[in-house]
Amino acid sequence: MVCLFCNYVPLYRQLHEQIKTAIITGRMVRGERLPPTRELAGSLGLNRTTIAAAYEALESEGLIRGHVGRGSFVEGPEAETTRLDWESLMPAEDTPPAPASAGALISFSASRPSELLFPVDEFRTTCREVIDSSEAAQILQLGPASGYGPLRRYLLNEARRRGVAGPEDDLLVTSGCQQAFDLIQRVLASHGETVVLEDPVYPGSRNAFLRGGARVLGVPVGPDGIEVEALGRLLEKERPKLMVLTPNFQNPTGTTLSAEARQTILALARRAGVVIVENDLYGELRYHGAEIPPMKRLDASGDTILLGSFSKIAFPGLRVGWAIGPRHFIARLTEAKEASDLHSDQLSQAVLLRFAESGRLEAHRQKMLAAGAERLKACLAACAKELPKGSRYTRPEGGMNVWVRLPEPLDASELAVRAERENVSYLPGRYFAVSRPQTQGLRLSFAGLTPAHIRFGLQVLGLIFRTEFARAQRARRGEPAPALV
Repeated sequence: MVCLFCNYVPLYRQLHEQIKTAIITGRMVRGERLPPTRELAGSLGLNRTTIAAAYEALESEGLIRGHVGRGSFVEGPEAETTRLDWESLMPAEDTPPAPASAGALISFSASRPSELLFPVDEFRTTCREVIDSSEAAQILQLGPASGYGPLRRYLLNEARRRGVAGPEDDLLVTSGCQQAFDLIQRVLASHGETVVLEDPVYPGSRNAFLRGGARVLGVPVGPDGIEVEALGRLLEKERPKLMVLTPNFQNPTGTTLSAEARQTILALARRAGVVIVENDLYGELRYHGAEIPPMKRLDASGDTILLGSFSKIAFPGLRVGWAIGPRHFIARLTEAKEASDLHSDQLSQAVLLRFAESGRLEAHRQKMLAAGAERLKACLAACAKELPKGSRYTRPEGGMNVWVRLPEPLDASELAVRAERENVSYLPGRYFAVSRPQTQGLRLSFAGLTPAHIRFGLQVLGLIFRTEFARAQRARRGEPAPALV
């Protein structure tokens, strides 16, 4: 005898299967609202409890979700996806941490001006003047890739007045010097060409060329800047396409090339057919001593490319820099920029132009020079007092950075971790290395700190460095460490 009820499937389960199939096959999509139980029961001629049971079974499987007062909505099954292996797709880079992420109370990590010195009231006034001007609508329109026209003319006239731009030169406004490095790489070193950099060097310039596939070689930086004899040997041997130099207050070392060294380098470059990119980011931050002519001014050929920026003397967040060079080269650079960002931010450029033309920029620069001199003096005095015996450090006459080389066997990277625990941060030399390790080196960026913070921060660092140096000396002599009591 056959049982008529053995294969009977309850009505709520039949409804559950039908809705489940609709969700899985995509006929019902995520976020779609299901009919209320009363409404669906009426349309199907079923009991409302049957509909509620089907909905409950669907919700238990994560296919729908009920919201009190709103109804039930399709959730859908979790899609089975295979995620890309992003770590293998993006090679790791040893880049410095973002300054804000360090979390240190006293940070020597960021080479930037102190926001405490920003003339915010004057900046507000300048912004109002620009926005209230008759040119406001035009300024807020799309701008040319080459930069805001009036600012370009102002900067080029100033460059000619200073003797760093000739009649055959032109100027491109960039988003800071970093974009200029990237554009130069695209135009001059995009096919594996050899590029010479100072060693140690600002990692942004190094990475811009490395990412573009250039072969990057470093020349040691000594107390007086890049070692000219070593540079001459490298140029003769390697025949690079270009070299990037920071003659004034080099980052990270703070060193400055003499006028004689600049002339010698220009002669070496002419003989080797090498393009010189002069990064003059810190040139206006001279606190003591006589100004040394930029290499661009000394270059009779006019072929040197000069980079400048407002970032170190005004407002870094506005990201306004520029490149000056032969007109045909600047045209190619502009094409590369247009392919990257198409248009230029005219508002920030117009504000900076007004800030400069009003005299407020020069007044602010004078305050920056006074504050920078005070901070540099505090940093050098604290280095002399706090660093362990055998340490060496540069003594710049301007800029934002002092380079410290700790005595062996101290490792600046290892000690940076201990310094962080004491709420003081700095960047160890490995971040700035090009062709040779910078194990004992570290950069102290003093411009963003008050003299009191500089002194206290170096007291903390000095204690850490001296303690570790003493421990290393005892270990070298085979003496036991002091007992902890």
